[in-house]
Amino acid sequence: MDQYNLRRVASMVARHASGTGRTPSGLGKKVFTDQGHRLIAIEQNPDKPSEWGNLARQGHKVVQVKDLSTDRYVAVVVDGRVKEY
Repeated sequence: MDQYNLRRVASMVARHASGTGRTPSGLGKKVFTDQGHRLIAIEQNPDKPSEWGNLARQGHKVVQVKDLSTDRYVAVVVDGRVKEY
């Protein structure tokens, strides 16, 4: 994730975590641009049987960040902390 400033991405996700749209399952999502890259922040589905779903079920704020130009998830933000993929 060298092309992104992780602190800036985390800050953008934190500011927009509630989203301006909804996924089909009703989760928050927000599209934003960072250094010319269109990114989407998607609230983690707590019903998913994954590490991230488990954290969401426990009450943590988990947001997945996807680069729309490559269609790949580039990071996850958990309670304001960024983990890049």
